Amino acid sequence: MHNQLIESLTNPIKNRLLLEVINQGQTTAKVLAEKNKNVPQATLYRYLNKMVSDGVLKVVQERKVRNVTEKIYAPAIDLTAHIDQMIAENSGAVYFQMFQQFMIGLLNEFKTYTEQEEIDLRNDGSGFRVASFFATVDELKELSGKIHELIQSYAKNEATPERKARSVAVIFTPPTDN
Repeated sequence: MHNQLIESLTNPIKNRLLLEVINQGQTTAKVLAEKNKNVPQATLYRYLNKMVSDGVLKVVQERKVRNVTEKIYAPAIDLTAHIDQMIAENSGAVYFQMFQQFMIGLLNEFKTYTEQEEIDLRNDGSGFRVASFFATVDELKELSGKIHELIQSYAKNEATPERKARSVAVIFTPPTDN
């Protein structure tokens, strides 16, 4: 189950779908499609089906809407408890696997972008930076909380033609002596 959850958390589209289902408690593919207009319908359904088969999501209800059966999705796991369990295991191997999947997800996003025929590196709103600093564990937690709070204020935005889906990756490297 670790691998399936990690894959869902590190895949940008699956992550957005999972977090939206968690935020809603229960929701339909139609609602998810409305909130993720840039995701093709076939991709959305393929990811939802995969997340159900992986045990990350579950179908809690099916109902007929005209000639179609509409599924209502809910989280199949307690995400917080599962992450807490992975942390409690204190496994360097699991931690590295999570980080590796995270990086693969980012690489795939950049690869997909750079393979498009028409990109505008200066104006498309993409980039990456490194900033080194010294901090105690408490200061790092404070910084992490502030970043989370700032990002959450933007996460509530609805998609529009001007508002494109974006991901922010924040990486705090392990401590070093220098």
